[in-house]
Amino acid sequence: MIRLIGYFFGIGSVFFLIVAGGLAWYVERVGQDLPDYQVLADYKPPVTTRVHASDGQLMAEYARERRLFLPIQAIPAQVKNAFLAAEDKNFYSHPGVDIEGIIRAVTVIAQGGRMQGASTITQQVAKNFLLSNERTFDRKVREAILSMRIEQAYSKDKILELYLNEIYLGMGSYGIAAASLAYFDKAVNELTVEEAAYLAALPKAPENYNPYRNPERAISRRNWVIAQMDSNGFVTPEEANSAKNEPLGINPRPTGTYLATAEYFTEDVRREIVDRYGIDALYEGGLSVRTTLDPEMQGYARDALQSALVEFDTARGFRGPVANVEIGSDWGEAIGEVEAFSDVPQWQLAVVLSTDSASASIGLQPSRDAGGKLGSEREIGTITKDNMSWAMRLNMEERKGSVGSVSEVLNRGDIVYVQKVADGEGWRLRQPPEIQGGLVAMEPETGRVRAMVGGFSYGESEFNRASQAYRQPGSSFKPFVYATALDNGYTPASVILDAPISMPDGNGGFWTPSNYGGGSAGPSTLRLGIEKSRNLMTVRLARDMGMKLVAEYAERFGIYDKLAPYLPMSLGAGETTVLRMVGAYSVLANGGRAIEPTLIDRVQDRYGRTIFKHDQRFCAECNVASYSGQGEPELIDERDQVLDPMTAYQITSMMEGVVQRGTATKVKELGFPVAGKTGTTNEEKDVWFVGFTPDLVVGVYLGYDQPRPMGRGATGGGLAAPVFIDFMQEAMKDKTPVEFKVPEGMDVIAVNRSNGMRSSGEGDGTIMEAFKPGTGPADSYSVIGMDAIASDVRRGVVSEQTRQAISQGAGGLF
Repeated sequence: MIRLIGYFFGIGSVFFLIVAGGLAWYVERVGQDLPDYQVLADYKPPVTTRVHASDGQLMAEYARERRLFLPIQAIPAQVKNAFLAAEDKNFYSHPGVDIEGIIRAVTVIAQGGRMQGASTITQQVAKNFLLSNERTFDRKVREAILSMRIEQAYSKDKILELYLNEIYLGMGSYGIAAASLAYFDKAVNELTVEEAAYLAALPKAPENYNPYRNPERAISRRNWVIAQMDSNGFVTPEEANSAKNEPLGINPRPTGTYLATAEYFTEDVRREIVDRYGIDALYEGGLSVRTTLDPEMQGYARDALQSALVEFDTARGFRGPVANVEIGSDWGEAIGEVEAFSDVPQWQLAVVLSTDSASASIGLQPSRDAGGKLGSEREIGTITKDNMSWAMRLNMEERKGSVGSVSEVLNRGDIVYVQKVADGEGWRLRQPPEIQGGLVAMEPETGRVRAMVGGFSYGESEFNRASQAYRQPGSSFKPFVYATALDNGYTPASVILDAPISMPDGNGGFWTPSNYGGGSAGPSTLRLGIEKSRNLMTVRLARDMGMKLVAEYAERFGIYDKLAPYLPMSLGAGETTVLRMVGAYSVLANGGRAIEPTLIDRVQDRYGRTIFKHDQRFCAECNVASYSGQGEPELIDERDQVLDPMTAYQITSMMEGVVQRGTATKVKELGFPVAGKTGTTNEEKDVWFVGFTPDLVVGVYLGYDQPRPMGRGATGGGLAAPVFIDFMQEAMKDKTPVEFKVPEGMDVIAVNRSNGMRSSGEGDGTIMEAFKPGTGPADSYSVIGMDAIASDVRRGVVSEQTRQAISQGAGGLF
């Protein structure tokens, strides 16, 4: 018997050794060429880049995998416990593979139950980071081997940190920090028991527990996790019961741009980050971008420009509905398929249900929940004839002219935009304007762009008219012609001839410019020339200096990269952007210092290290260890001096005159010092106004995207300047007005406004003019441009009578 037992023992031992050897060989074979788990030590997951306004408000997030990395120390115990209860309750005690869990899963299967997952958190880390998702026995063995190696190399907290930051939890979110924001718009440390349990319910199959498509399954799975937390002692029974009775409470965070007024600004920032660091850095690098945007100022800018565009557009009549749909049993479904502007929240889409002579009944577009499901509510409203009186003038391709009935304007099934009537009932008819425009507000000392609007609606068109649209600036370019002259020997009191002029155009004909509105004023000072925006004077001044010099200054100011040295360019015939013009005016406003317009103050990498800073001024004493009675540290500004500070003040003073007596007198109503210049191009295709105070430069442009006349009388002073006024009234309402600073050494002398000669008296004909040291009013009267009159008479461009009138008007002194 003993021999028999020994015999079987021997056979069993041999069999065991064979099996063990076979297993060892198998494990060794499977374990060959396993990924290097040491790479986990250098884990750098794709992290969301976040863009912030200057006050810290979140503007936008960019990510391929929306993830915010959290170190394990920043993750609350309640959140960790929820995931441990749901995924791996023995995490802190097993060696990477949970034998108890494997036996439990095998037992369930043997009894005919469903297959259960027995993977530990460590195994999931091994799979997610180092292996594929193939469902094979070999992969499971490789996963187990890697898990035990990982457990030997890293702490439990490190492994859990990797897991909680890597897992996909649905709604485009990776890791618990992003999921907490995506589902509840909360930081992780603000999550309640039931919210943490719901997130812990998601790793197995996020889409199976989608709160919108499968709410019952989501609640059931969440409550199972809560029960597991209770059974493992992570919460009390009372806390568990209370949590189970709570609704899911999903409150998703919006995606895309978070500041509804700043889409154009945000998109320009995105493009700059891509240009500077590459697209991978934007969508995976976890950059923190602090922009220059002032959200409050941005809101003022958007409102001012939108109001002007709508006012101009409605004055030209109704062009027809957005669309027309067939209305069935549920009009809400029909209008629900039409996409509205996402960035004009005060406007809503509506479908016309019926009309009569005095009103239209409309159905408002129902809202959608975060899952995209159309709401069940149906709201009906009314547009009265009074609230669409502008639309009684039809401007459709098939029909134009005035009508007297609402039913002649709108038809059943028409989709239109409406806006709630302020302080009353009913709705006002709206239409997206055809005309577009751009606005930029910038700090002249730093170049920081505080506000930018690139059109009526980013949802309608992503093209940024403030930074991408190259248009003719017209007369708003003239200050740079005059600044060039003042920097090269002319004074504000220099006299130039304002009279007809004609010159060969290079094609066998003649170029004959004219003043806006026609006419001419004879000899006039530079100041009068810019205040009244005289084209003929500007051309003569540019010809006297030479257009090569004007072009050099224009490029120095950053208006153009390369300006063709032709005289028509002196009238703003070259094309540039609002952003460039505002940057150039900022040089005038800051005393002639070169600036680089910027939308970005600072960029930090995922570790908080600053990798870009716009302000490059140097401060040697700003970081001293202690205070020992030293004076305030000084910032060393090494930017180029583009223009003499005295020249900059002279042209600024002359542009103050544009506001006080010239083409922009509307701006006087602001009641504080403002300098600026209007601009209107040929056939009124573009209108501009660029103005500034010592602290803020603002440029406005209006025009059609495909240039066409805006109508006789459309001028920069009449259309663009009011936008500037509306914006500045809000932007400057809480600020103390500041006078423009006169540089030391300048002489302020009384001169006659008409002839530029020294004046001994006061009154309307006298003005205090600023002169550089060594200059002043001319001792004798002379007129720039008179030398060309004789040749103009010979060519028949100017009559002899005109020459004599000019001569008499000049007092006979040339």
